[in-house]
Amino acid sequence: MLPPVVAGVDGSAESLSAAEWAAREAVRRDRPLLLFHARSWHPREGEGATADAAQRHLAARVLREAERQVRRACPGPPHVYTEQAEGPATAALLKAAEQAELLVLGSRGLSGFTGFVVGSVALGVVARSVRPVVLVRAGEEAADEHLPADDGSASVSTGYRDVVLGVDVGDPCDEVVEFAFEQARLRRAPLRALYAWQAPSPIALGPGDVGLMSDPQQAEEWLGFLTALLQVWREKYPEVEVRQTVVEDRPAGALMRAATGAGLLVVGHRLVERPVGPRTGPVTHAAIHHVGCPVAVVPHF
Repeated sequence: MLPPVVAGVDGSAESLSAAEWAAREAVRRDRPLLLFHARSWHPREGEGATADAAQRHLAARVLREAERQVRRACPGPPHVYTEQAEGPATAALLKAAEQAELLVLGSRGLSGFTGFVVGSVALGVVARSVRPVVLVRAGEEAADEHLPADDGSASVSTGYRDVVLGVDVGDPCDEVVEFAFEQARLRRAPLRALYAWQAPSPIALGPGDVGLMSDPQQAEEWLGFLTALLQVWREKYPEVEVRQTVVEDRPAGALMRAATGAGLLVVGHRLVERPVGPRTGPVTHAAIHHVGCPVAVVPHF
């Protein structure tokens, strides 16, 4: 069987939105959809088999409800199946992700513009997963991926919104760039590639450094680097319309502004062990907490 698109579900509104997004992605990729639930429980002495049976029953009910909702909202996936496993949830999801095309999890939206609640399980999975992880906010619907109709109303028959790619020109990663191009191709959507640069302090500059130029010259130089970096991918994906931008700004802030009105933001995450354990970098951390559209975090070494 082809690697599935996996959605982690726990019965919450955000996990059901994630499951629906995963179902649409499974259709786009022509992959099966796996709805996955991790049971986490700690039976008291003497409860053993009874408690285990109860937990399995509750898990099955969560998965049935998720499957019903997915089939109502998106009847297209060629094959939907369910699986439950004993937790801890982070470890179980990471294991499920190893054989997946990608893993989709939910994040709970907050009122106003203060950001999104990303639980410890989702953060732990993003920090350690060797497969791409997409975080979807509660309330995300199929129409949110599409441009509004001519009258401004929500629509699922219009074109897809842009895919936005955050690029680090100084340390590019093929896995991240390819994932973004493939997402744009699947959607027939434009790809907006963004690089945000900051002028270094004078003491950090060496002879011939780009930073010695004026701001317009620096922007032109960085744009040239970005153009060269993307050229091989333009040739591989000639059907994808690419729009590239360089801005003098902090990367996190620039990405958040660029992702406003987008259908998907794609960022990278370097898999390195740190003294305090696996963590996401500051740009990825800001994106998954504050960007309103779904965020794809693509791991790389």
